[in-house]
Amino acid sequence: MTSPAGPPPTGGGSGEQKRLKLLAVTACPTGIAHTYMAAEKLAQAAESRGIDMKVETQGSIGAENVLDDNDVKHADGIIVAADKDVDLSRFAGKRVLTVGVAEGIRHPERLIEQVLSAPVHEAGAVTAASGAGGGKERSVGYKALMNGVSYMIPFVVVGGLLIAISLSLGGHTDPSGGLVIPKDSFWMDVNNIGVIGFTLMVPILSGYIAYAIGDRPALVPGMIGGWIANTGELYDSKAGAGFIGAIVTGFLAGYLVLWIKKVKVPKFAQPIMPIIVIPIVATTALGLFFIYVIGKPISWVFENLTDWLSGMTGTSAILLGAILGLMIAFDMGGPVNKTAFLFGAGLIATGNQTVMGMCAAAIPVMPLGQGLATLIRKRLYTEQERETGLAALFMGCFGISEGAIPFAAARPAQVIPANMLGGAVAGATAGVAGVEDAVPHGGPIVAVLGAVSGVPMFFVAVVIGTVVTALTTVALVDISERRRRGEALVGTGTGTAGLEPALVGAGVGVPGAGAAAVVAQAAVRESAATGTTSGSPAGSPGLSTGSADESEADDSPAEVLSGHLTERTVKVRLDAADKESAIREMAELLAGTGKVVDVDELVATALRREAQGTTGLGEEIAIPHAKTDAVTAPVVGFARSVQGVEWDSLDGTKARLVFMIAVPEAAAGDEHLRILSLLSRKLMDAGFRERLLAAPDESAVLGVLREVG
Repeated sequence: MTSPAGPPPTGGGSGEQKRLKLLAVTACPTGIAHTYMAAEKLAQAAESRGIDMKVETQGSIGAENVLDDNDVKHADGIIVAADKDVDLSRFAGKRVLTVGVAEGIRHPERLIEQVLSAPVHEAGAVTAASGAGGGKERSVGYKALMNGVSYMIPFVVVGGLLIAISLSLGGHTDPSGGLVIPKDSFWMDVNNIGVIGFTLMVPILSGYIAYAIGDRPALVPGMIGGWIANTGELYDSKAGAGFIGAIVTGFLAGYLVLWIKKVKVPKFAQPIMPIIVIPIVATTALGLFFIYVIGKPISWVFENLTDWLSGMTGTSAILLGAILGLMIAFDMGGPVNKTAFLFGAGLIATGNQTVMGMCAAAIPVMPLGQGLATLIRKRLYTEQERETGLAALFMGCFGISEGAIPFAAARPAQVIPANMLGGAVAGATAGVAGVEDAVPHGGPIVAVLGAVSGVPMFFVAVVIGTVVTALTTVALVDISERRRRGEALVGTGTGTAGLEPALVGAGVGVPGAGAAAVVAQAAVRESAATGTTSGSPAGSPGLSTGSADESEADDSPAEVLSGHLTERTVKVRLDAADKESAIREMAELLAGTGKVVDVDELVATALRREAQGTTGLGEEIAIPHAKTDAVTAPVVGFARSVQGVEWDSLDGTKARLVFMIAVPEAAAGDEHLRILSLLSRKLMDAGFRERLLAAPDESAVLGVLREVG
């Protein structure tokens, strides 16, 4: 909630004009390019007007130049130029102007004027983006989902791996109890710790979805709602609603809190609303709603699915196996999955072990398939997703289907159908082959420990199901990305920058730079390698203003960008007339180094990056970049265009100075971010850009580029 306020004080007690002090926060969802570009544009606009400004950047390398309480206390206004959620609670009582990150790049002067008459942000309020416009961004729902997934992933990985380790090292088969770990053993304690992690992952998912929508007051109702959703006993169900129920409760809690915040209350009650009233009312309402309204249908589904499956025991083994596989794969621990699992487990005591054999083959398919998908098409996944994929492969070997939940929660429309298809194939294959499982557990571990009969066909069923899941996932995700790129290209110029395909929002969540961008901390971090210094207005991102006189002599053996850019990768005349042709020409230039093994793949990866948000950074500069195994080592190229190439730059200029950066997937650390930061700092210098444009040949261009480092 905001309220109007008069203009800020402009005079001191002595009658002298007070120097205005403004703060800003810039952020974009996945990259650092527009984050720092907006920061620098705002800092420059403030300096030109004699205004002190400190800018906090929230990029891929974390929050930098962080605003402290003292900064906020003395600020006359705060500009938030961001395409992702920024915590505004610390700015209570201050004028806050919220816009998209693109506005910070395009109209910094206008924002400085507008913030002086912006409404005051009140405690507990949620400020929407200004109608002035901003960068294109993901929907609130998508960002909230990715926020929940990013916080859930560590719980899935830690809990799943601890359970898997305890089962493999401390477990043994027992016909009456599946894979059993002795109660008083060390490995039972390890298993219990893992179970706690798994128990917490569902409320964590729900809680942080709610938090992203309704801020801190929504965290408690979201988490408690997620716990209720996962505890079937509370609504007379033998299984909880699992991660699907958590997604439901997360969104319900978030939007319920937003609705309660709109209720007008007396001024004396406002301070206790976000910490007492809203959490209590929202938690109680959501909890009772789930127990009495949502929970009953879940219980009904569980009971009726069980009865329906009981009537199918005499039908075709292929049909029954396919149905059980579909159910196992649908919600991974939810009521549908549990119905199939308990149905198979219950028949073991009657001597019918084939039904459990079908379930056992389907159980590992989801995590194995999703893990395999991240290896087949790495470029479709973020680094965090690829790491989660490796953990999912390990969990799949031990029959822990929940290892696939982060993927299903992030991309339900693509992952769940792929999981179900693979599970159905695995279940049907095991049914036809007559695979039997004597214990209520699944995955390769039960076969290794001797609980499965028909071991060869069991593994055949698992492998076929896994491959089907992986290939289907890759196909569906690729189609989805192509469609999204098509939508993004329609609105190029306002797209959000990002270095890699987004998750897991990624989130998700876990960590490039514009022509007008690099923060002071990044400059300090790189100064030892480049020998540059930076100076800027108070708290603003540092600028490098080095000139040719400050650089090393042209005849020195100095490397350019750690040797990644050489005379061989410099071209003084770029022939291409459009962006795609320019990227291909640059890729072919890089191929001359012998470090490019697949030019077409390098081009495709760079174009996919462009679809997420233009790398045309303004000031006649473009820095297309790609992280792909199409290159064997980091390599950087540079070319000049006489006429300029239309690159959908935010300031409308055509790109005349084009740098292309390509690094392999296995590049140590964030090498591409480091290179982008180095380039960004130097490209801030207008004189440096003029020298690049004026250099007569490749050797002279390289001499100028040696100033970069």
